[in-house]
Amino acid sequence: MINIEKNFYVIISIVLAVLIILFTFVFSSGNIDSRSTSKTKTIYYVDHISPALQKVIDLFNQKHKGNLKVETINLSFNKFSTNERKELLARYLRSRNDRIDIFAVDQIWVPRFARWAVPLQLLLDSSEISKVMPNAMQTCRYNDTIVAVPLYIDIAVMFYRSDLLLRVVKDSKIINDLAQSINWDDFIKLHKYFKHTNNPFYIFQADDYEGLLCAYMELMANQNNPLVDSSGNVLINTPEGKKSLQLLVDLVHKYNVTPKDVTYLKENESFKLFGERNGIFLRSWSSMFDDRSEYLSSEIRPFLKMAALPHLPNAKPSSVYGGWNLMISKFSENIPEATKFIKFLLSEESQKIMYEEGGYLPTIKSIYEDAEFVAKNKDLVFFKDLFKSGVHRPFMEGYTNLSDKISYYLNRAIKAEMPVDKALAEAERKIKEKEILVK
Repeated sequence: MINIEKNFYVIISIVLAVLIILFTFVFSSGNIDSRSTSKTKTIYYVDHISPALQKVIDLFNQKHKGNLKVETINLSFNKFSTNERKELLARYLRSRNDRIDIFAVDQIWVPRFARWAVPLQLLLDSSEISKVMPNAMQTCRYNDTIVAVPLYIDIAVMFYRSDLLLRVVKDSKIINDLAQSINWDDFIKLHKYFKHTNNPFYIFQADDYEGLLCAYMELMANQNNPLVDSSGNVLINTPEGKKSLQLLVDLVHKYNVTPKDVTYLKENESFKLFGERNGIFLRSWSSMFDDRSEYLSSEIRPFLKMAALPHLPNAKPSSVYGGWNLMISKFSENIPEATKFIKFLLSEESQKIMYEEGGYLPTIKSIYEDAEFVAKNKDLVFFKDLFKSGVHRPFMEGYTNLSDKISYYLNRAIKAEMPVDKALAEAERKIKEKEILVK
């Protein structure tokens, strides 16, 4: 088993090395020559380039034709995991290369990438900053310095198949109950209607990775138990922490509302399982509806609805915030031009296109107050209300390491490889003693 694990990590290291070489090859000497001699100045932007984002980029290039052009390096979610994206960017920026001008980061990476980013408060005026929603802007500051701007905000939601649900439950009131967030006891009781079907009732991402920690943290937040306190102490081995993990374990092993497959699922795999096996409920992110459309047939999509996540009885609903932020590389030689582009991405015009074309939640306050736009996009009312129960993950430089250790032990508990108490105690011990996690 140890040799298999060693071989696995050797393979992963080789794959990452190859990816980095390919990533660097994008900026070959030919590209450097054309960039320096062309009359049109080119800036390079690294992100997951969805069709919606590409439409905005094309519009910018059209507006600045002959003067300024954005070229993209597409680190697609379908080809690169979130961790692979993070490592590719980090390794490339460590080389101090000036070929990247703008790059997108998961909001929880901001503290790690701040060392390679340009402070933005001198490049953006106060009116541009004040138009951004505080819950989105909160993830853009590090050490009291604005080092990023939010491209879009995200929040955890529960997707469900309204056709399958109403065909069996036959009570339209359930739709409103779900929108407002029902408690876990009532949600689990719904499963009785589907016990004699082959439809997976509730799918969540329980692989050993960040997505599992988000599901755990939401249950902790229900009970006002933060993952980390203001002094950086981890607070998982608590009565609230044990209750949260026990529920995730029980969903699989006691109530049988969740298939055991979830312990190997990340976002892509969970959408695939949900689509292929006609799942009823799926925990995911608001932005993933269109990005995962290849797993959803045209017959399914009209019946896919969103609801708030369930909450523990006598507790408040909670949904973890997600989203991606933009940073300008401090090694860039095109900082004014890069600033012009990120200002365009923060414009109402761009944000509306990205929402209507790709479902990316706007970060501009005025869009949620635009009566005409909201009338055409009624889900914005749902999201504006859902933001009230949004919670942020710990904003700290060592968060990724902490997340890796906790998610590993959460996953082992859900696999029934370790009791809940022992899993949380061991995770907390490894974090406190700064032990290296060997999987």
